Amino acid sequence: MLTTGLVLGAVVMGAGMQRVTGMGFALVAAPFLVLLLGPVEGVVLVNVCGAVTAGAIIFRVVRDIDWKQYLALAASALAGIVPAAILIRYLPPPVLEISIGVILAIGLTVLLVMKSAVLPRRRRYLFAAGGLSGFMNTAAGVGGPAVSMYSIATRWQHKSFAATMQPYFFTIGSFSLLSKAITAPASFPVLPMTMWLAVAAACLAGLVLGDLAAKRVSARAAQILLIILAYLGAAATIVRGVLDAMG
Repeated sequence: MLTTGLVLGAVVMGAGMQRVTGMGFALVAAPFLVLLLGPVEGVVLVNVCGAVTAGAIIFRVVRDIDWKQYLALAASALAGIVPAAILIRYLPPPVLEISIGVILAIGLTVLLVMKSAVLPRRRRYLFAAGGLSGFMNTAAGVGGPAVSMYSIATRWQHKSFAATMQPYFFTIGSFSLLSKAITAPASFPVLPMTMWLAVAAACLAGLVLGDLAAKRVSARAAQILLIILAYLGAAATIVRGVLDAMG
């Protein structure tokens, strides 16, 4: 019951952050779901919930979506999804846990450091961000840091960026699930129907809470909270991987 409650709590928190900041689900929920369910099943659940959450938000922000940027990012992300789906079949769980935690920590740190950098909006940077995002989304359930680095470095207007991320995360989440269904069907978590329904309800609850919070919490405050939670979750995931490797 405790594990179930923590899983649902992580989903609610992630969905709420996704609504407030535009891309918070995986950064917040992934470390805790990986910690509670394991590196493979936890990431799959992140992909499922991330796609559902982004799909639900699309209709609220459709007017602000930059469809040209979306198409370029989504196309390049597909190149990173397939090799990552193959990789998860061969790496042992402790290695995956440690890798996921390290990737999260590095991605977050680079985000903070790159706030003062400025890059021109060139296609090669956009394609590189999309490819890295697709790889990380499939391997670690975290596709946001790479595209966030691009948006920060190119000064992409936040409202447009947050809106464009919703069809993007829906697309890469769906393709990540499809690639895993083909290459590693055993990676899908075996959960009772009641648990799946509870997870779906948690996603909706998080979106409702996020709607309320978006009216009261500044984007800056939400981003600071997101970074703190993600760092703590990344550290916990690394510790679990080390303990599993030692045991």
